[in-house]
Amino acid sequence: MLDLRALALMRMAVAAVLLLDLGIRSTDLEAHYTNMGVLPLYVLFERAWNPYEFSLHTMSGLWVVQAALFGLAAAVALGLLLGWRTRLLTVVSWVLLVSVQNRNPMIVQGGDDLLRMLLFWAIFLPWGRVWSMDAQARPAPPHYSYFSAATAAYVVQIALVYVCTALLKSGPEWRSEGTAIYYALSLDQVLMPGGRLLYPHYELLKALTHLTFYLELLLPVLLFIPVATPVWRTVFVVVIWGFHLGISLTLFVGLFFIISAASVLGLLPTPVLGWLERRLGPGVQRGAGHLGRWRQSLTRWQWPLTVELRANWQPQVRRHFCLLPALRDTVLLVLLGYTIWWNLDGIARPGYTMREPLRWFGYVFRTDQHWGMFAPTVFKDDGWYILEGQTKDGRRLDLNRGGQPVTYRKPYSVVALHKNDRWRKYSENYLFVSNDWMRPYYCHYLLRRWHENPRNPPLRQLDVVYMKEVSLPHYKVRGPTREVLCSCQP
Repeated sequence: MLDLRALALMRMAVAAVLLLDLGIRSTDLEAHYTNMGVLPLYVLFERAWNPYEFSLHTMSGLWVVQAALFGLAAAVALGLLLGWRTRLLTVVSWVLLVSVQNRNPMIVQGGDDLLRMLLFWAIFLPWGRVWSMDAQARPAPPHYSYFSAATAAYVVQIALVYVCTALLKSGPEWRSEGTAIYYALSLDQVLMPGGRLLYPHYELLKALTHLTFYLELLLPVLLFIPVATPVWRTVFVVVIWGFHLGISLTLFVGLFFIISAASVLGLLPTPVLGWLERRLGPGVQRGAGHLGRWRQSLTRWQWPLTVELRANWQPQVRRHFCLLPALRDTVLLVLLGYTIWWNLDGIARPGYTMREPLRWFGYVFRTDQHWGMFAPTVFKDDGWYILEGQTKDGRRLDLNRGGQPVTYRKPYSVVALHKNDRWRKYSENYLFVSNDWMRPYYCHYLLRRWHENPRNPPLRQLDVVYMKEVSLPHYKVRGPTREVLCSCQP
């Protein structure tokens, strides 16, 4: 049982996240989504494309087409935020989100999966029933409690995120040694200031490792306790907010903290929503009045042609429509079972996991998911990039630091070398040997961008260098060693 007001809060938060995500992505419109960037369309289709997937963003490699799609997605997300034609805009937002994620899979991460699944289940949720423009034209609901197969699917999905990530953490660093968070904070490419404060306290990091594992594994149980449900739901939401806030202060995880915080808003119980409504009610009512006037102004426009259809079979159609809720709930329960089955990958024995011929639905509708954050163990390989350009007069410049002379000393903040978390994820995927096909496209993209500025000295070669360090127990480090991942010439 969920509260309609909680669902409305989640709708507004998810829409705001969509706008923020689009804003961040738009700063790399050319680099990540056009043929002039690091993943041209022909390379995407040849190397990283799943034939079951779809993407409107693959209709063209021109930046102007991508900008138009980004603008459309922003307009739709704004409409969703206001609650105008909510169900339709939820579907369109989901389609556009799947489309942009499929356009460049090399920058997609766990937070994107969660955001995508929230929109998918929300298609079947009444999250525009209150506190929306749509609600202005309907009578107030007799009560705010709501239950359906969609609410069950949403709650189970939230539980799956945490239970599965715990069960996938099968390495001794999580299960016995308690060193996982120590190794996570040893990764300078994601280390935040809060992590620097915690890092010297080895025993504390061991305790936090075990606490994290059991919190992820056991906390979702609170969602299914049938007594004192509002209390347990509130505890779950508050703990999750604190948990992800702590992660965001110690590790660079991009929008994952904000997406996770938005994802649990729908779980807020009726007593909490009642308290919020009493505190924020006057402001909400004023906002609703403005929305109502805006809605009336939109509905004043009339089509120049009106078509009226009459039919004698309307009562029969209504009887058929009565069957739709039951059919919808049945389909949703099947989809929920399918989602749970998909999550058995890496957890259950191979004989119980889903076979590839059955996965087409997950690929088409992007219900595929894997919550392997720092699982089964934490990477020990760390390091930083040097984009080493050689000028015609023999100088060596680091394009990663604005063309300053190359130095192999470790920078104080490695994470600051990444423009945003999309680039950090791209650089992580760039390291894998299985992704070596990515390397020349990034190298040539950097060369082109460098030479577009007439003030930059011409380069005769660019080396993408990775200074590799290996984290060892008890604050020991092996390295760094210089590895040239790719070389290219103009």
